[in-house]
Amino acid sequence: MWTLLKRINQNLVTAIPVMMLLGFGYGTLYDPAFLKNLIVPLTFLMVYPMMVTLNVRRVFSGGDGRAQFLSQLINFGVIPFLAYGVGRLFFQDQPYMALGLLLAGLVPTSGMTISWTGFAGGNTAAAVKMTVIGLTLGSIATPFYVKFLLGAAIRVDLLAVVQQILVIVFLPMALGFATQQALIRRYGQQTFQTRMAPRFPGLSTLGVLGIVFVAMSLKARAIAGAPDLLLAILAPLALVYMANYLLSTLLGRLLLTRDDAIAMVYGTVMRNLSIALAIAINAFGPQGSTAALVVAMAYIIQVQSAAWYVKFTDRIYGTQVVTAAA
Repeated sequence: MWTLLKRINQNLVTAIPVMMLLGFGYGTLYDPAFLKNLIVPLTFLMVYPMMVTLNVRRVFSGGDGRAQFLSQLINFGVIPFLAYGVGRLFFQDQPYMALGLLLAGLVPTSGMTISWTGFAGGNTAAAVKMTVIGLTLGSIATPFYVKFLLGAAIRVDLLAVVQQILVIVFLPMALGFATQQALIRRYGQQTFQTRMAPRFPGLSTLGVLGIVFVAMSLKARAIAGAPDLLLAILAPLALVYMANYLLSTLLGRLLLTRDDAIAMVYGTVMRNLSIALAIAINAFGPQGSTAALVVAMAYIIQVQSAAWYVKFTDRIYGTQVVTAAA
């Protein structure tokens, strides 16, 4: 089972489109309304395992202050407003589509931030720190960004959004940290890191795939009635991601070392779409499924682009220099 989950986690490029197709087929043939009951447990399955493996203590280590500052400046000073502006441009008469684009740009970093940084030969310690800081700040800031930017276009129940974030982010974070400490006390740090921690991302992936399936099922008949809808969603998403890559890469090359620059790119481009999906579906009523469709489509661009960026890393930053041990 664990081997299968690991293989799925390593092949999200294929797994997510497959689940979208399955969700589309199911939602077209059957009534998917009951699937809404699965949203909360799938959300917990998505978020909790990631929290178990986060090393929160690394937040307090030093040495990469400039990279941390630049990443959070991009995450909270640029990308939300970029996503909002692109949403206004492409979805003038579809505020919940614009909401989906905004949510996709509001919660930075995921467990894959660390993984992709490692694949590309970047500073994984800095990536861990960006993940914890970005996730925490993004969860706190999201309700206020949504209210400030889209409060005039859609009904935003600030308290409801805050409650959902407490349930789907901070509760799993607390339980995940408690689980991590309990496992370390019982089995030791070495056993936890080598044997237990690698299993949790696969469980999180099951939650992600389940939520993608549900989101696609709920909008399947709307898509079937307007198949050009998917292309209309992909275009603004691609624009936001492209601008994010270009900005982060340029600043990284100009201001950071190679390893820190790679961490910053993945610390800004990789958004926590799992949490964005959960907020869209849980906090905005029936119209939230429209926003969730945009977030679900973002998975395709995010995973594909991250994989391609790894392939071009050496061309962008030069070959990694490995220092021989003395």
